[in-house]
Amino acid sequence: MKTIPVAVQLFTLREESEKDFAGTLKKVAELGYDGVEFAGFGGLSAQEVKALLDEYGLKAASSHIPLDDIKNNLNQVIEEQKVIGSRYVVCPYLFPEQRSEADYQELLLTLKEAEEVCQKEGITLCYHNHDFELEKLADGRTALHTILDETNAAAEFDIYWLTKAGEQPVDWIKRYAGRTPLIHLKDMTMDDEQFFAELGTGGVNIEAVLEAAEQTNVEWWVVEQDVSRRTPFESIEISLNYLKTKLPHVAAK
Repeated sequence: MKTIPVAVQLFTLREESEKDFAGTLKKVAELGYDGVEFAGFGGLSAQEVKALLDEYGLKAASSHIPLDDIKNNLNQVIEEQKVIGSRYVVCPYLFPEQRSEADYQELLLTLKEAEEVCQKEGITLCYHNHDFELEKLADGRTALHTILDETNAAAEFDIYWLTKAGEQPVDWIKRYAGRTPLIHLKDMTMDDEQFFAELGTGGVNIEAVLEAAEQTNVEWWVVEQDVSRRTPFESIEISLNYLKTKLPHVAAK
């Protein structure tokens, strides 16, 4: 099986990061994660963040960057990614007021322009899905198909949201093989609530996703749990322990 490192999306640890950003990174490293996916720098500069990563032996897997910053502040974003050692900029979320047919057409233009700029700088632009992108647009295609078919942006598939929308994550990973450097690993309870679950405790076919990486270009697994009924650190430890049972290189750390 391919040796793919494991990161945690820091949105999972947003409250902990707000209280103690450096301490949060240290704990992530102590748990055995290889890296982090950023959702902001906790008020620190890119240089300060890089120093912390080096101190704790972590890598910057990627960064979630708000769409407004991709539109209006991309050059600074790219420079910060270079400083911290991240090669991936991810458009993470569209607010409800950004999901009309006209909004999606504007999004396509934004992603095309941003992707060209990123590519010249050695950065890959990615799009992270939720479930609302599986709704169909006027031409009968889902918004997610449209985004990926009409732009050169890579995908950061979130397997929880795909499953919640009634999709099979592996089908998407295989369809866009070569464009899936980042995968959000996330489980889901199979009751009516379909709540966020630690890896291996829900019903998402995670093993199939891990196996599908053999035929794709996945470079990072990213563990995320939007909300947990445990403490976030407990949640990400349970998820990492699950991956240790499935991925020999994770267990060997």
